Amino acid sequence: METAEFVEILDQEGQWLAAAAARAGTDAKVPTCPEWQVRDLLRHTGAVHRWAAGFVAERHTSPRPPGDAPDLDGPELVAWYRDSHRHLVDTLSAAAPDTECWAFLPAPSPLAFWRRRQAHETAVHRYDAESALSGAPHPIGTDFAVDGIDELLRGFHTRPKSRVRTDEPRLLRVRATDADAVWTVRLSSEPPAATRGESGDAECELSGPAEQLYLALWNRVSVPTVTGDASLAAFWRETSAI
Repeated sequence: METAEFVEILDQEGQWLAAAAARAGTDAKVPTCPEWQVRDLLRHTGAVHRWAAGFVAERHTSPRPPGDAPDLDGPELVAWYRDSHRHLVDTLSAAAPDTECWAFLPAPSPLAFWRRRQAHETAVHRYDAESALSGAPHPIGTDFAVDGIDELLRGFHTRPKSRVRTDEPRLLRVRATDADAVWTVRLSSEPPAATRGESGDAECELSGPAEQLYLALWNRVSVPTVTGDASLAAFWRETSAI
């Protein structure tokens, strides 16, 4: 996907998130994040938006902790989230392609990283916000979902902090059934090593439409289909939370 597409998706996803939060109310429970109410979701996501925008706008080249969200609630908190989201979208839209700043996953450029990362961050939390409402959530596009699976498997879980470790080598397959997309994930005492394509004999396969697989790998829904050793699928779910 082109980096400009991520900004467009980020823009739309944030608007949907805010609309869902306003409809649900900040007291509403978030079923996909059982310890959270909508106010926690808004505070977290808004703070992350401002944190991300700060790296790009101020060109920080080393990590910095996110700031605290303001002590707001109700409609004022929703308005603060909308402002945080708009600030991020405007910052990422206006930034020069050669902007140098800190990023925590490999990417063609820091700007490309932040556009992609914030689009996925917002899409997952928009789904969370809509889970507080009755009715079907907005769909997630197949290409975007495939990209998000790739970011998770070949980005997040390659980091030393990944808790998905096994005493003996194990092989897991992940397959999007509605796209030409399959990943082979090798588990060991080191961080998972994921590659695109099929290689080796997988002990377990997680499969389903890209949208549902994306949400499942972010622990928002159950994996549509598990084939093979179900205990390996359960182990992944138990240890893979980001």
